[in-house]
Amino acid sequence: MLNDLLQIKKVREGDIKTFEEIFRKYYSPLVFFSVSITRRMDVSEEILQDLFYVLWRDRANLQILRSLKAYLYSAVRNRSLQFCERKKLDNNYRESLESPDVEVDGMDPQQSMEYMELESVINKTMERMPERRQQIFRMHRFENKKYMEIADILSLSVKTVEAEISKALKTLRKEIEYHTSVL
Repeated sequence: MLNDLLQIKKVREGDIKTFEEIFRKYYSPLVFFSVSITRRMDVSEEILQDLFYVLWRDRANLQILRSLKAYLYSAVRNRSLQFCERKKLDNNYRESLESPDVEVDGMDPQQSMEYMELESVINKTMERMPERRQQIFRMHRFENKKYMEIADILSLSVKTVEAEISKALKTLRKEIEYHTSVL
């Protein structure tokens, strides 16, 4: 524990060698821990790379009050579970859109078909957006998270979240306008 506190202090002060030691010591076990949750090596490696990037970027404000190992495992578990939850929500959303017998209450067949076409345009547009923008937009629109919640979860500023949502909406508006003008 004392060694952890000393390492954390050194990292906070910008000691890259200490940070590299921590990285080398924990990277592989943490990746395999993440894989046990996500079942995907590529995703787990990305989770770890992002975690260590954020640790280095925010090193001056690092507040680890327990063991470094416990902190890292907890952070990886949370990020891995967030990925699984996001994937589950995305799959549920896709399944609901791909269901051929989707009926929209109170709509005649023509309106229902137009609605499904619009959903298709929205989904295709979303798939072309950068991953972070998609994630932020989905969290806001489909999970009803507030800008501040999203910023906290993704370690971003509220302004960045606002900007990404604004860009997503602008892109969606353009695509919908284009699609409706073509019809």
